[in-house]
Amino acid sequence: MKKVIQTLKPYLFVAPALIIFLAFSIYPILNTIYLSFHEWDLISPTKQFVGLKNYHTLFKDVKFYQTLSNTFVYMVLTVGLGVILAIALALFLRKDTRINKFMQNLIFTPYIVSLASISFLWMWLMNNDFGLLNYILSLVGIPPIDWLGNPKVALISLVIISVWKTLGYNTLIILSALQSIPKHLYEAAALDKSSRKQTFLKITLPMISPTLFFLTIVNVIASFKVFETIQIITSGGPQNSTNTLVYSIYEYGFQFYKIGYASAIGVILLVIISIFTVMYFKLLSKKVHYQ
Repeated sequence: MKKVIQTLKPYLFVAPALIIFLAFSIYPILNTIYLSFHEWDLISPTKQFVGLKNYHTLFKDVKFYQTLSNTFVYMVLTVGLGVILAIALALFLRKDTRINKFMQNLIFTPYIVSLASISFLWMWLMNNDFGLLNYILSLVGIPPIDWLGNPKVALISLVIISVWKTLGYNTLIILSALQSIPKHLYEAAALDKSSRKQTFLKITLPMISPTLFFLTIVNVIASFKVFETIQIITSGGPQNSTNTLVYSIYEYGFQFYKIGYASAIGVILLVIISIFTVMYFKLLSKKVHYQ
C-alpha cells in the first residue's frame, strides 16, 4: 500500500494543474473540432451533423482568402517591424544612464495600458477630420490621410498601433539580452579592429538570437490572435480590409450564429499556428546560438 501511495504521489501533485489544462486547453480544442462538423446556432438544443460541409463552404469563400491574406500581412508587418525597431532601440538605450532608464520606463508604458484604452486613443489620433496625425501632416503641407476609412491604409494603421504598443516590451527583453553579453567578447573584437557592423553581425546578433527566437514566436502567436483593436476601431472594415481569422470567428459565431462555420475557421487557425511553430523550430532553432 505504501508503495502504491509513493508511486501515485507525484501524479497527485500535478493532478490539479493537469485537470485545469485539460479543462481549459485540450477540451476546448477537441470541442471546436467536433463543432466544425456540425451546424448549430447556439439556441437549438441539437446539433446537425454536416460532415465536411463547413470546410467545403469555407474554402470556396473569396472573403475567407482575403481574411487569410490580411492575417498574414498583419503578422509579417507587426512582427518584422516590432522586432527590428526593438533591436535598434535596445542598442540605443543599452548604456546605463538616467536618461536611458527614463526612456525605458516611458516606452514600456503603452504595453501595460489596456488595448481598449489604446484603441480609443488611436481612433482620436487617426481621426480624418480632427486627428492629431493629420494635423501634423498639414503643418508640412501633406494632405490628410483617411487612416481608418481607406481600405489601402486601414490595415497599416492597425499595424502601427500594434507595433507602438508592443515595442517597449520587445525592447526591454532585447535590452536584457544585450546586457548579459560578456564584455570580453567586445574587447576582443576591439583588439581585432572589428567594425561596428561586423561586431553586431558576428557577436551581438548571435548572442541575442535565443531572445529574438522567443520574441518572434510570442509576437507571431499574438498577431494571429489580434481582436480588440479590430473590434473597437474598424470592425473588420472598410471593405473587409482589416478582417482577420480571429475576428471572423467572432463575427460568424456571435453575430451570425454560425457556430459550425466559426469552428471550422478556428480549426484552420489552429492548424496554421501549429504548422508555423513546428516549421519555425525545425528551420531556425538549429541556427540559434546558446551560451
